[in-house]
Amino acid sequence: MTCCKPGERPRMFYAVREYNGRKDQPKGFTWRDLRDLLVRARTQLGGPIVLVWDNVRIHLAAPLREFIAANAHWLTVFQLPSCSPDLNPQEGIWSMVKRDVGNLAAADLGQTTRAVKHRLKQIQYRPDLIDGCLAGTGLVMDG
Repeated sequence: MTCCKPGERPRMFYAVREYNGRKDQPKGFTWRDLRDLLVRARTQLGGPIVLVWDNVRIHLAAPLREFIAANAHWLTVFQLPSCSPDLNPQEGIWSMVKRDVGNLAAADLGQTTRAVKHRLKQIQYRPDLIDGCLAGTGLVMDG
């Protein structure tokens, strides 16, 4: 999650899920994972959140929609148009991760997960990189 606030450095929040093929283990993020990430962002940022996101199926899940509606006093959501990765700053973040981790000859899934987490942490502490991903969308934030 790429976050920005006028007059402050941009921030990034993330969580990584490793799928090990265990029975009843989700293969990807669930609506609860996204809810928890939003709550964590609100706690750390200390204010309301305006969320702009794409049309990934999990973003449209009924329980997540109910959470958003129940928290409308601090959470506003705008959906990006379908097929518009150029408007999503997270695409720039993942591009940087894939560029640096894409040639890794990992011995196992754990090594890949550690490499992805390491790269995300590096990006997280480089506000200039996050700013570049936000600027790359061409979207303007009025403060």
